Amino acid sequence: MGAREVRRGDDEADRGTLVTPSAEFPPLGPEERAALSRIGERWRAPRGPDELPVDPTLGRNRPGPTPSRFGRLTPIDMFTVEEPDELVAAEPANLPGSRAGRMLTRLRRVLVGPPLSSSAVLYERMRKVVALPILSSDLLSSIAYGPEAMLAVLVLAGSAALGLSLPLAALLVVLMIAVGLSYRQTIPAYPHGAGSYIVASDNLGTTTGLAAAAGLMLDYVLTVSVSIAAGVHAVTSALPGLAPATVPLGVLAIAVLLAGNLRGVRTAGNIFVLPTYAFVVAVLALLVIGYLRAAGRGFTAVPPPTVPAVEGLGLLVVLRAFASGAVSMTGIEAVSNAIPAFRRTEWRNARTTLSWMVAMLVVLFVGLVGLIHLNGLAPRPGETILSQLGRVTFPVGPWYALLQAATALILLLSANTAFNDFPRLLFFMARNGHAPRRFLHLGDRLSFNNGLVALALAAAVIFAAFGGNTEALIPLFAVGVFLAFTLSQAGMVVHWRRHRDRGWRRRLAINAVGAALSGVVLLTAGIGKFAEGAWVVVIAVPLLVLLARRIQRHYATLHHALALHPPPSAGPAPPPSASGSAPGGAPPGPAGSAEGEELPQEVRHLVVVPVARLNRASLRALAYAASLGQPTLAVHIAPEEAESDRFREQWRAWGDHLRLETIVSPYRAVIGPLAHYLEALHATRPELTLTVIVPEVVLRRRWHRPLHSRAEKRLRGALRALPGVVVTSVPVHPPE
Repeated sequence: MGAREVRRGDDEADRGTLVTPSAEFPPLGPEERAALSRIGERWRAPRGPDELPVDPTLGRNRPGPTPSRFGRLTPIDMFTVEEPDELVAAEPANLPGSRAGRMLTRLRRVLVGPPLSSSAVLYERMRKVVALPILSSDLLSSIAYGPEAMLAVLVLAGSAALGLSLPLAALLVVLMIAVGLSYRQTIPAYPHGAGSYIVASDNLGTTTGLAAAAGLMLDYVLTVSVSIAAGVHAVTSALPGLAPATVPLGVLAIAVLLAGNLRGVRTAGNIFVLPTYAFVVAVLALLVIGYLRAAGRGFTAVPPPTVPAVEGLGLLVVLRAFASGAVSMTGIEAVSNAIPAFRRTEWRNARTTLSWMVAMLVVLFVGLVGLIHLNGLAPRPGETILSQLGRVTFPVGPWYALLQAATALILLLSANTAFNDFPRLLFFMARNGHAPRRFLHLGDRLSFNNGLVALALAAAVIFAAFGGNTEALIPLFAVGVFLAFTLSQAGMVVHWRRHRDRGWRRRLAINAVGAALSGVVLLTAGIGKFAEGAWVVVIAVPLLVLLARRIQRHYATLHHALALHPPPSAGPAPPPSASGSAPGGAPPGPAGSAEGEELPQEVRHLVVVPVARLNRASLRALAYAASLGQPTLAVHIAPEEAESDRFREQWRAWGDHLRLETIVSPYRAVIGPLAHYLEALHATRPELTLTVIVPEVVLRRRWHRPLHSRAEKRLRGALRALPGVVVTSVPVHPPE
């Protein structure tokens, strides 16, 4: 057993549920592997694999400097050796060749950090003490605006309706515990990642899973927008002079969060640990001091300010207040989505962290609602209710400022939960073909950079569109998250009915209660807040599902077109016949196209060289084409007959070594006639592979590029859509 196999065996147990960079390169299935073997049996290469004019190992056992791309010697080795049959690229070899590119790369490394090796993914995982603040920041920070959202609905029925906050808070606590217990038992049932998308897809079908994923995506984007809006509001409540700069401050905060998360999971965790714990300590201090002051007056509630009623107190108002207060639960699903990010044993550590989160949420939420009631506070424009409570509890000293600072920090950084889970959700969707595959890629710091950037851009656009108004964003908030809650818990009900493990009835009952309560909030939020903006989410969810379906259909079609299929017969293939048909009388490929040829002996060439003028670049392209030993045709586009005749004279002076075809373009177009001519050639003999060799002058300086037409790039774009056409460039590097 080689060293590579030993490493694989040692790492296999540690990888477990871990997301690795290899996920971007899925292996072949059994049928494709069998087809590959049958194709290989018929493969006849023009020369053996070892008959190369260079040493492909680059003298891997030879020490010393390695030449760079521009011929200069560099003191570092671009490759190292870890296996007899493989080279490993050294990290500095990834530096761009241009000076500007190197400067940008170094600046990026200062901001984001140096690249991490793929093997470091085993260690970029979180301990519980770090995972708790990272994954609970969204959940715990929501108590800064969740109670206020509930009271903002109740106050519409007048100040007398504010007394309903206590029974509604009790119902919300029941909902929190039910959903928390539901997710607690979902985690060990799906230890590879128990997100709503996976659970709903597995038990309720792909479409339902995509609906849950759409709800979660909207939830994560709105989490960032709402958290940043609430954080900026906390800042402007303490410093009203900054209110006009709400949108720039919010966009700046999103950019800072993006930069922090691009540094990787572990580094981001170290950055965001302190603010979460500081907020918890600040709120606990607020509750202790506040209840001590209330005890001094015998827990007598202060009457709230008189507020006239603008709506009648009815069931709809109560249900809307309940749904608004339920936004205090957003983020409760974060742990189940991030199971692979925990250290071993992943699901056990995730479940413990979730229990801590729910317990802290219940204590802080109940404590704040009760203290707000005892102090007779009501929502008012220009200042958050938590800020009001802080002023009443800490009338003197620096404590109010510390509370507001901690609140602003946790609200601004609570969006980090979405930055942790949104890219991971896109990864799972992309793995199933329901999202672009670029979201499978791990960046330099082993973070999902594409998902992080997508989240930051979407959240910044929504934040700016709503002007950073928390109240305007919250109605959009509850529908998506409770859609995911409901479908996830309903999926777990089906899961327990299918598996019927020990104690499945009790587990089913817990998940059923969680699904029912979440469904009530979902319907209430969707109906009661439809006119306030929830209609956006109601419309966006099916559109996202449809988009995911279309993406999956595209990938399925592409996979079917590119999948390996066994050749018609397993025996060695004879040379192609004069008619161009494939061996054994079978057509050469799909619709008779040269693109269906998979064996070297099946490929028939025609090399075409567009020549504008006879100079060093075109002669080098002609020489390269002739060296291939295939039929070669030169093509010249002339604007008029006189120029065509003049070029033919030059061609004969050169020696007329290759067949020349001239095309007169009286309207002076070049790319169009050439592309149509090549398309006509291909239509005449579709079994031919047309290799178009284009001379290309490589310009080292960017400011030189506007001085040239860059026709080769336009030609490449025009020919890209033609099947059976290969475009290659012969570069010529003029001196500086």
